[in-house]
Amino acid sequence: MATVAQHLISTLQASGVRRVYGLPGDSLNGFTDAIRRSEGMSWEHVRHEEAAAFAATADAALTGRLAVCAGSCGPGNLHLINGLYDAQRTRVPVLAVAAHIPIGEIGSGYFQETHPQELFRECSVYCELVSNAESAPRIFEMAMRAAVEESGVAVVVVPGEVFQSRLPAGRWTNRPVVASRSVIRPDDASLRRAADLLNAASRVTILGGAGTAGAHAEVMRLAAALQSPIVHAFRGKEHLEYDNPYDVGMTGLLGYASGYKAIKEADLLLMLGTDFPYSQFYPEDARVIQVDIRGSHLGRRTPVDLGLVGTVKDTAAALLPLLTAKSDRTHLDRSQNHYRRTRRSLDALAVNDRDRTPIRPEYVAGVVNRLAADDAVFTFDVGSPTIWAARYLTMNGRRRLSGSFTHGTMACAVPHAIGAQTADRGRQVIALAGDGGLAMLFGELMTLLQNDLPVKVIVYNNSSLNFVELEMKAAGVVNYATDLKNPDFAAVAKALGMFGRRVEQPGDLEQAIADALAHDGPALVDVVVARQELTIPPAISAEQAKGFTVYAIRTILAGRGDELLDLVSTNVARRILD
Repeated sequence: MATVAQHLISTLQASGVRRVYGLPGDSLNGFTDAIRRSEGMSWEHVRHEEAAAFAATADAALTGRLAVCAGSCGPGNLHLINGLYDAQRTRVPVLAVAAHIPIGEIGSGYFQETHPQELFRECSVYCELVSNAESAPRIFEMAMRAAVEESGVAVVVVPGEVFQSRLPAGRWTNRPVVASRSVIRPDDASLRRAADLLNAASRVTILGGAGTAGAHAEVMRLAAALQSPIVHAFRGKEHLEYDNPYDVGMTGLLGYASGYKAIKEADLLLMLGTDFPYSQFYPEDARVIQVDIRGSHLGRRTPVDLGLVGTVKDTAAALLPLLTAKSDRTHLDRSQNHYRRTRRSLDALAVNDRDRTPIRPEYVAGVVNRLAADDAVFTFDVGSPTIWAARYLTMNGRRRLSGSFTHGTMACAVPHAIGAQTADRGRQVIALAGDGGLAMLFGELMTLLQNDLPVKVIVYNNSSLNFVELEMKAAGVVNYATDLKNPDFAAVAKALGMFGRRVEQPGDLEQAIADALAHDGPALVDVVVARQELTIPPAISAEQAKGFTVYAIRTILAGRGDELLDLVSTNVARRILD
């Protein structure tokens, strides 16, 4: 008779799972030993369980298949929680195996006791305790099914001794658990209503998000019929930006003025697979049609005139025959002209600024984008690296993006890169890391070495929590508690046995990045970038403008006028000279 853990490994393998991310512990011994005994299943060892959950998130996002992470009892699985929130909010299928204290000790305040079912309930679509060997097959099958069908996190809590309990082969059938395939679209009457609204509108703008994955051709045909500019949210970038004659860029806090303008000037906004959260970027008077696979998302960001439940691909295909093709390109042309001007302004910043130091962060992103492989995977930390990824990485249908888009957590760039590189060791994976995010899970650089993962880490080193400083400025607050006293990250990388290069001069940047990308193994480039580079959103509220003014006054009164001068010289003087 095989153990529960051995049966579980067999079911995972039958379902296409080939690896588990985690950190071992005594309550996981039965599980890790079953992996050791198996053929074709690997234990991907990390230095922190949070990184295991991040890695599983990226693995699931990039492969589209169930990914698995594991943590031992108490503190071990508790460390998973932030990464599992990231997976849940990214809506990718992840199974978390959370080992637990001995069954007989539950509720006694035992060593390392927590209540995993309560802790993980909010960040999961399924969370259950396996109380004995007999219940394990059904609970694991339901958990895996919930994860793949609802694109979310399933947590199974397993006391350590249950892993090593034995079950006859007939009690666990090891059937594969894979996601079903369905055609999902609104009914004919709803489609007809949508077509009537679209046909009557004169200025339609499309806003697309993550739900447009796999529907590029259908969205392009919609835009052609409607003569509609296409704006993307950040999670729609990799699915909509390429081969797109209707592209007018991105909207939102990270976006461009052109995307904001195309939406604000529309008389009908067609939302496709997006849960874009910022209400200030929606139009005030336009009609709104929203298409989403989840009915609960309809109308929760802005009021909608018509909500449609379905996939973007299936809904668009059914809607297209009902549309009357438009010929008036006035709205489209105006939006695209504005986009071209906006894009030129952005690209003008992604240059070697006459060898001035510190280096422009836009230039770093521009060089990485130009030198990266056509099928590279980019991961990025939350903070200013997110902005540069959104604005300067070019998607082409083969490149991929992985980050904490919705949860917005620090320290995810390198752990996401671990998952991406583990899933495809032959593909180029580049992590755009912030200095604060990298330091938060610094130990995962050792994971790259230990697991022989050739990830390339580009560090935006501005010695600060840069995006937090920008938020403080906008709120009229003097920057405080945001300084970072950083080491020479390249020297640390070399001490670990990695390729390491520090770049302080713009003229050295391109060669350093080229050498790192060509290196056969993990590599890190530590780039000293401008701390005071302003990242202005496409729309500035009166409160934000007032906040910057108050910030300037308070900074001077606090005796920190040099900081204000640095801000001016970095942003105003540079642009006057340009």
